Amino acid sequence: MVKVAETDEIVQRHVLCSMGAGLMPVPLFDIAAVTVVQMDMLKQLAEAYDVDYSGSSGKGFVSALTGSTVARIGASLVKAVSVVGTVIGGISMSVLSGASTYAIGQVAITHFGSAGGLKDVDLDWARRVDGEAFEKGKKLVADLEAKRKPARDAYESLEKLGRLKEQGVVTEEEFEAQKRRLLDSL
Repeated sequence: MVKVAETDEIVQRHVLCSMGAGLMPVPLFDIAAVTVVQMDMLKQLAEAYDVDYSGSSGKGFVSALTGSTVARIGASLVKAVSVVGTVIGGISMSVLSGASTYAIGQVAITHFGSAGGLKDVDLDWARRVDGEAFEKGKKLVADLEAKRKPARDAYESLEKLGRLKEQGVVTEEEFEAQKRRLLDSL
């Protein structure tokens, strides 16, 4: 029997990975990375439900549900626009990636829980469930982002500190002391 806590943990872990992959600064590489994360999640959920999994059926399932790919590509390409584009595109892509991964996980859990397999998915039903779960996923991602804000702030501070060190404004010793302080605050 599948444990809800186990499948929820699989989904949440992959949502976090997708959010991180969505932050990759290289346009389109982020989409490929998120797809790999989603495929891995689907494989783990299939194993938890004892559902046959193959890479091609998993890819078909993920592809059928990622109707927001055009929006994700747009968010990814925005990253190509200097520093501001990287920040805006990264944030957008992180949210879309996390929400999309959550939605795919919820569709898989619901379908596998009703004894469905990867080859007998009603795509109209799956897209409806995916759309509803995507909206819930955006809220989940917002909550996760709020919890990650201190880490993100520390990371941004470390980046600024590194630039100051490169410019010679901050010494190596000052850099190391501030870096330690920032990391200890996490």
